[in-house]
Amino acid sequence: MIIYVHGAKCIGIEAMPVTVEVDVTSGIGIHLVGLADAAVKESLLRTITALQSKGFRIPGKKIVINLAPADISKKGSGYDLPIAIGIIAASEQKSLPGLGKYLIMGELGLDGSIRPVAGALPMAELSTGSGFAGCILPEESALEASECREGLVFGVKTIDDVLTILEEADDPSEFLIWNTPLYRGMENESVERRADYPDFADILGQAGAKRGAEIAAAGGHNLIMVGAPGSGKSSLAKAIAGILPPMTREEATITSKIYSVAGKGGSRFGLMRERPFRAPHNSSSLPAFLGGGSGDNIMPGEVSLATNGVLFIDELSLTPRSVLEALRGPLEDRKVTISRLKAKVEYPASFMLVAASNPCPCGYFGEGERCTCTPGQRAAYLSRLSGPVMDRLDLQVLMHPVDPSKLIDGIKEEPSKAIAARVAKAREIQRERFKDIGIFCNSEMSSKEMEAFCPLNDACKDVLGKIMKRSGLSARAFSRIIRIARTIADLEAVSLIDTTRQDPGPILPRHLLEAASYRFLDRANIFEI
Repeated sequence: MIIYVHGAKCIGIEAMPVTVEVDVTSGIGIHLVGLADAAVKESLLRTITALQSKGFRIPGKKIVINLAPADISKKGSGYDLPIAIGIIAASEQKSLPGLGKYLIMGELGLDGSIRPVAGALPMAELSTGSGFAGCILPEESALEASECREGLVFGVKTIDDVLTILEEADDPSEFLIWNTPLYRGMENESVERRADYPDFADILGQAGAKRGAEIAAAGGHNLIMVGAPGSGKSSLAKAIAGILPPMTREEATITSKIYSVAGKGGSRFGLMRERPFRAPHNSSSLPAFLGGGSGDNIMPGEVSLATNGVLFIDELSLTPRSVLEALRGPLEDRKVTISRLKAKVEYPASFMLVAASNPCPCGYFGEGERCTCTPGQRAAYLSRLSGPVMDRLDLQVLMHPVDPSKLIDGIKEEPSKAIAARVAKAREIQRERFKDIGIFCNSEMSSKEMEAFCPLNDACKDVLGKIMKRSGLSARAFSRIIRIARTIADLEAVSLIDTTRQDPGPILPRHLLEAASYRFLDRANIFEI
């Protein structure tokens, strides 16, 4: 008798169906086929021990277990539970009329307990999209999918719980994740606590850098801060994460799926709402930044884990050249594609890159006579910040050490709460603007969308063209200046980029003028700053 148990496998942030076929016939031995890796093959011993600990017998016949489709590799311990349920049903030790209604995944302990698996959120979405009544997952994994109300999401602790649901003799509603004590306990807790980020009020001075940070947060733009040690670059970068608004449901779903597939969403209540802040060390490897793995078991890297949030790289100039060049693709395409010989996986990578760098090896160029570097050393150091990567950094701000008198006085400045309110208002304008397009902020606009949402009058076009020629900016910088100007206008709740003229002369309108002022690293000789 052949039994079919429905499972799943994650490729990227989407799940695909996997059918566990179990057949018990005359013969001897247990045979597992279907491109299973070592972790899946080891599951047989775990499964047998777990079944015996629960009082089930292992048939003294030939048991053939096939993981279909057989031409795609299967990895991980999540197939333990469907294999165990298949053996029980195929050996007719239990009648399970509800077996075909649910997608089932979970890792077994030797005592028959069920442990969490990665990818619960994509699996829950697959179950509803494929016509199943719902899914049966480990209780801690089911918490990730607790906001998927389109289908039934069961959270189970042991094999006995699964059998109770599949036998359909009793009401299984107590196993619905929304009815479990674990869910109710987390639901009664306060809303997800925000990380303890620095407050803008505690960062003294740096008005220009703060303005650039506000614009970057409002439009999701990339930002680099160049300045001497102790000027507040790292503190300001962390403070940016504190002024970002909570994610919309669409953004939260994408980010939560990435963390679910990466196995970093364990015991999380529902979808992520706070935007991620990732700060890998600049010496991290290329796979750590972009993602990697063997075969099609490719895990997301930092650029994907930072999706809809902030990726902060301190001392960008010391980051390996291979990593810097590899960031060009995600910064431009908002996604990362990782190719292997037999697999290619695509992950979202729509993040805000916030970078910090010293201006020279000693860090004090531009601060009077403190710099001890030669012109050659300065050029070699800052040459790492030039080229295509810098072209993709929308806002480039220069920071100087704070005046000691301000530190002594300790006068508080505008708090993060006030800045966050303006950022949230600008983001709401953008959300309404792009609601039918599938993007979330100005930095994601394509040239077609810029044409529709960033109209320029004749004066803007004329003056912007002159700025481009005078500064030698690239076409990419041209489009990024317009995107930034769109964000500045949104912060002021202006419908068009600029429709006013201060005098009859051909001047640069104020939004474009401010946007263009953040491109100092593109100039021919940055040592003139």
